[in-house]
Amino acid sequence: MASRDDPMFEITAQVLLKAYSCGIFPMAESADDPALYWIEPQHRGVLPLGQPHFPRRLLRTIRSTPLTVRIDTDYDAVIDGCAAPRPGRPSTWINRRIRVLYRELFDMGACHTVEVWRGDSLVGGLYGVALKGAFFGESMFSVERDASKIALAHLVARLRFGGFRLLDTQFVTEHLRQFGTVELDRAAFQTELEKALEASGDFLALPRDVDGERVAHLLAEAAATS
Repeated sequence: MASRDDPMFEITAQVLLKAYSCGIFPMAESADDPALYWIEPQHRGVLPLGQPHFPRRLLRTIRSTPLTVRIDTDYDAVIDGCAAPRPGRPSTWINRRIRVLYRELFDMGACHTVEVWRGDSLVGGLYGVALKGAFFGESMFSVERDASKIALAHLVARLRFGGFRLLDTQFVTEHLRQFGTVELDRAAFQTELEKALEASGDFLALPRDVDGERVAHLLAEAAATS
């Protein structure tokens, strides 16, 4: 289900957080369209934090990669990366209003970035919204092999360690399915969302500079106990 808003209607960061708490999120038709569509999918992607699946090969990569992961250091670069054209997707749904709104959330501490760097070059990352015990993944990108997978792994470890109950991926893709992402119908998602909003997650409970060794250990531990 989707409804188009009036581009003259002011959507504030607080309105956006309220929408998330109701299971609704915004998207634009294109980068040039000033309007936003409020989306409430009939089926929703969720990566179960209690049962993540990260292959051993990827865990080895996370431990040994020369890439570094930073948290919340360059919002604009992450948005640019997520909005950039890519094969099969010449245009983006991230318009100026999206950029401004999520920047406001970022400045409030409600939007976070997980960034993968090779030296001074950003090669992958993701961003999303943290609300109580729920994290709503918005978009990710990668310009180097495994960069977005590394970002997702660091995110999942951080959410588990911080006491989050729900990782909303919005939709299910083959890329996300390999990590255990499942599809819930609207009613089941609302039930999980309500539970998550009763919890209190701490996105920064895990140190910002946590290394790959610890992240891989946390994920391997999760797999062993699920």
